[in-house]
Amino acid sequence: MIFVMVMLVGLFVNAWTFIALFLAIMVGCLFEFVKIIKKINGNDFFYYLPLALIYIVMPLLMMIDLGITINIYTAGPATTEILYSALIPCGIMFSIWINDTMAYLVGSFIGKTPFSKISPKKTWEGTIGGALLCVVVIGIAGYYIPVAKSISWQHWLSIAAICAVFGTAGDLLESKLKRTADIKDSGTFMPGHGGFLDRFDSLLVATPFVWLYVKLLF
Repeated sequence: MIFVMVMLVGLFVNAWTFIALFLAIMVGCLFEFVKIIKKINGNDFFYYLPLALIYIVMPLLMMIDLGITINIYTAGPATTEILYSALIPCGIMFSIWINDTMAYLVGSFIGKTPFSKISPKKTWEGTIGGALLCVVVIGIAGYYIPVAKSISWQHWLSIAAICAVFGTAGDLLESKLKRTADIKDSGTFMPGHGGFLDRFDSLLVATPFVWLYVKLLF
């Protein structure tokens, strides 16, 4: 609940809390990434610095940019401006959360076919079911929720699909890093739930593709 409250405050209070939220996430993810790389490759972190920029810094800067860009495509009363600013970032995060939750539920009930050796608990049934339900839920929300209607429900379907596919890829990438480093969690900032990379691994990979979609096809 504390995590959710911090996220909501960062997203909706004003532009400064929005920027501060994602800069804090960036610092936390970089700190944990450095620790993981040092476990894998000793102290030769600088060799991996370009990967850190691509994997962590660029996606989170793109997320901040999405919060600014969306104002170009939407218009509303001044009192709802911050809602529009956070619209696509919220859409990305809700898509990822819904995809993860639905994939877990579907996989728990009917999952039988392993999806990847990197993450043995994932199944094809859960992965496909989570993605489909994510697209359906976000599409319905985009069609019926008033503030979301500033973006067409067809765009919401595409954003949800992008997040489902590349969010899953982000989860597998971080699982591979942890498996290589022989650790269970990337950090301990959320006891029982892991670290920054554990919470935002899907976001880091999905965001650049949503950013490209917004820039090229809106």
